[in-house]
Amino acid sequence: MIAQSTGLNSSVLVLNKLYMAIRVTSARRAFSLLCREMAEVIAVDDGSYASYDFDSWLELSRARDQFSDDTDWVRTVRMHIAVPKVIRLLGYDRLPAQTVKLNRRNLYARDRNMCQYCGQKFPTSELTLDHVVPRRLGGKSTWTNLVCACVACNSRKGGRTPTQAHMKLITKPHQPKRNPVINLRLGQNKYSCWQSFLDSAYWSVELK
Repeated sequence: MIAQSTGLNSSVLVLNKLYMAIRVTSARRAFSLLCREMAEVIAVDDGSYASYDFDSWLELSRARDQFSDDTDWVRTVRMHIAVPKVIRLLGYDRLPAQTVKLNRRNLYARDRNMCQYCGQKFPTSELTLDHVVPRRLGGKSTWTNLVCACVACNSRKGGRTPTQAHMKLITKPHQPKRNPVINLRLGQNKYSCWQSFLDSAYWSVELK
């Protein structure tokens, strides 16, 4: 039984049977798939790949010096288990979705938690979403009409367009080609091995 641990919330890249990246999931979900023999671990080391079933991954985890310093761990009653960075589904060969879902998390990730009017970064809890063209003026809830805004800037703008409020957008809102959360993860060195499986020309990540 895997104990509760912050490591269970770590991100894991999921590949289909054909080694195509299809989504990012939590370590908790990844371990569930491994335990049910629905997936295997794919370890990347200097461009070469090695695969492990759950039992062999547990055995490898006993040799902690085999892992990099940025590896996340889950503590159980008997041992520590390394959190894999990549897993491959053994019986799923469908291609990934080609669209990015329009939701609050993806919008915050696209704008990197930065208010698009004052340029300051805020915790998610202190940000709002602003319709560039207000809904009362016919503005829609779309990628190109929604931006992150702090409470102060959103209040200042009110139900007006940026021009009417004498405010200027820092960046023009756009629809990303792939899930923007993946770009945030790739900026961290511990997820650099994901790049081997990514091709922005044909896939986008859906978080589950």
